[in-house]
Amino acid sequence: QLQLVESGGGLVQSGGSLRLSCAASGFSLDYYVIGWFRQAPGKEREGVLCITRNGGDTYYADSVKGRFTISKDNAKNTVYLQMNSLKPEDTAVYYCAALLSGRYDYCSGAARDYHYWGQGTQVTVSS
Repeated sequence: QLQLVESGGGLVQSGGSLRLSCAASGFSLDYYVIGWFRQAPGKEREGVLCITRNGGDTYYADSVKGRFTISKDNAKNTVYLQMNSLKPEDTAVYYCAALLSGRYDYCSGAARDYHYWGQGTQVTVSS
């Protein structure tokens, strides 16, 4: 069974840090692009960051540049989202998603492109 499981969310004060994990099971991340998305109450789901099969990253949310980074550990079949200098406007449910791709350098910030989704993890940043 193909599955993505996010973890690491929680409540943090403004300026704090969190590291989200996205663990894949039932398939190898070697063949997939992984994207992080978030959805705040009353807002549409937005692409945040994406990591290509060969480890390159693409930012889709300008507001997180310089604060968020994405990485992956192929041995653990896990992708991470390191979030620093968190702001209240980062409060949202964060989702990871996987996209099967034949290209090593491809990324997408469009939710409709992704094939598998995790259940989401809540991140709340207090002011």
